Amino acid sequence: MKQNVGGIDKAIRIAAGALLIVLAAAGIIGWWGWLGIVPLATGLLSNCPLYRIFGINTCRLGKK
Repeated sequence: MKQNVGGIDKAIRIAAGALLIVLAAAGIIGWWGWLGIVPLATGLLSNCPLYRIFGINTCRLGKK
């Protein structure tokens, strides 16, 4: 799997995903907070399927 998510993008995805999951688990926000699994997974795997479809690459290593 080729990486297409890099640096700052990765950190934002992981932080936002984790925050949504914690808020959903605590009951502060609704069920939709569990959708935070998607940005968390794409950040941890450094790969976003939508980026691949649209030809976006924020990873310096993936541009070589």
